[in-house]
Amino acid sequence: MPTPRRSAPRVAGKRRTPPRKAPARRAGDPYAEMVLRERAEKDRFLATQPESPFSEAGLPFHPLVYFPVDPEFRVTARLREEKHPSESWLRTSQDGHAAMRKLGTLSFSLKGRRLSLELFHAGPAAGNIAFLPFRDRTSGSETYGPGRYLTLELREEGIYELDFNRSFNPYCAYTPTYECPFPPPANDLPVPVRAGERVYDPGNNPSSPEQAIRKLTEDFRERQAHAHPPGPSSPKLASGSGGGSP
Repeated sequence: MPTPRRSAPRVAGKRRTPPRKAPARRAGDPYAEMVLRERAEKDRFLATQPESPFSEAGLPFHPLVYFPVDPEFRVTARLREEKHPSESWLRTSQDGHAAMRKLGTLSFSLKGRRLSLELFHAGPAAGNIAFLPFRDRTSGSETYGPGRYLTLELREEGIYELDFNRSFNPYCAYTPTYECPFPPPANDLPVPVRAGERVYDPGNNPSSPEQAIRKLTEDFRERQAHAHPPGPSSPKLASGSGGGSP
């Protein structure tokens, strides 16, 4: 879902490599093996392909960091469709808005809690893929503060599998040259979701969408100040100038 912005990337300081956590590997578990293969394939893409956000921005890459695969974070959800779907506007990482169509609300149980998330569609270019952005109690610490994503293939019967082991960071978690939608407040889960992708750079992790926008504004002002430094102050008018007596 993220829209690439072609502005020149800004690279400040040195990235701090987060601690590695070896994913849980269950012998003979086809599901866990499949998820681990998908993660390895994503690393290969991000490290080597020209379309990778790292390649486009000229940034170094280190393998993504994940929680161990946990089947308890793979749940079934039922969609309560909107009677009259309308256009929604999700705030973005560049302080803009992304137009989305709200399809309805997914209801599900996770770790004994009844929860819900709003499901969106990004328009014709998205085909039959729905968009599920969310935050949780790990956001801003163990995971990317502004939120993570899931994508789902649309189903007529309205029953979906939510596999949080496959949740992933938007590209703006890696480089500010991309513009990504933030989850709406309704998609801020009141529980920790320790599944899927973890924060990529703990040393540069906004705690929330609001902090990400504040940092964007501060960076913009700093660039403006460097581009247009203040000139010398105007000289004060000397006392008595103009021909009169003091």
